[in-house]
Amino acid sequence: MIVVIFDIKRLNIEQIIQSFIFSLFDENSMQNDNLKKGFIYGTIMVILVGLQPIIANSRPAMLDAYIFAAMTCIIQALIFFPIMRIEKNTIESCKEDNPEEKSEPNTLLYVWKKHKRILIYIGINFSVSQFLFYLGFELAGSINGALAQKTTVIFGLLFGYLINKEEVSKTQILFSFILLFGVTLAITEGSLNLLEFNVGVLIMFITTSLWMLAHAITKPLLANNEATPVQLVFIRNGLSGIILISSYFSFYFIFQPILFPEKINLLIDPINIIFFIAMGVIYGFDLYCWYKLICFVEVSKASVIASPTPIVTAFFAIFIGEIFTIFHLLGLIIIIISIYIIVREKKEGLDGGIQ
Repeated sequence: MIVVIFDIKRLNIEQIIQSFIFSLFDENSMQNDNLKKGFIYGTIMVILVGLQPIIANSRPAMLDAYIFAAMTCIIQALIFFPIMRIEKNTIESCKEDNPEEKSEPNTLLYVWKKHKRILIYIGINFSVSQFLFYLGFELAGSINGALAQKTTVIFGLLFGYLINKEEVSKTQILFSFILLFGVTLAITEGSLNLLEFNVGVLIMFITTSLWMLAHAITKPLLANNEATPVQLVFIRNGLSGIILISSYFSFYFIFQPILFPEKINLLIDPINIIFFIAMGVIYGFDLYCWYKLICFVEVSKASVIASPTPIVTAFFAIFIGEIFTIFHLLGLIIIIISIYIIVREKKEGLDGGIQ
């Protein structure tokens, strides 16, 4: 699951909800209408995120991770373009209704002109990370890859501290190590032998670190109202798609021209098109549901709602021959508890952002 850093104040969701969906937080939580809406979006998001590794690892063998990443980025950009236009029209409508209100320029051209270097880097970053994302799932397996993704919380803390000077508590550091223990327990089937980490898991760690590095860099843009999350998602996917697909076909055209027609045919094969669209739609609407979720539910609680995604992955992974073991379950429980503690610490005064 791809993630974005937000500022709670910017989203104006303080005090929107008073409780959480689980009895862990409040017995009367479902009485809150916002929470009900958030729960619906959260449930859809968890299912979509859980399906991502299944779709990725079920794709035709002829589709390598590179072209698959390129096409899914393009599909996501196409999905978010109309969403971005709707957002722009909504903002302009609000300005007309409240002309006295001051707001920062937020056109796509403005964002591009002012932050061109950062956005080019983000495009390159996500080009690499999206390729590694699918390659990591391919080598690690759906379940282990989904569990390894949960390290985004740790890298979010690390880069938040290094780049944005966010405070990190001792409790967060402690539970970051506990989270890593949970991931290790699950992936090594209880042996805790780090040598049993396959290359795919290590690639997923690199992927999550690249994601969170990019998000830490773009967080000030969001915090200062200089860009919206939807704009950043559109730009990053648009640039990533262009970089990936142009470099892919340029390579084969220059160095392996005999294979160039075969690679072109990948784009028009009906089965391949179904997988391109399926992955792009699932990934894109997963992000959209995340944004809607944090509009109705506090970000810290939204993160906990999103944490059980490997359970969905494990359920569907049965159909592609993977097994969800007791160690996966124990590791996931440790991971969820650790995420809850870490984001609760963020909420209670250290930082208003979230991955």
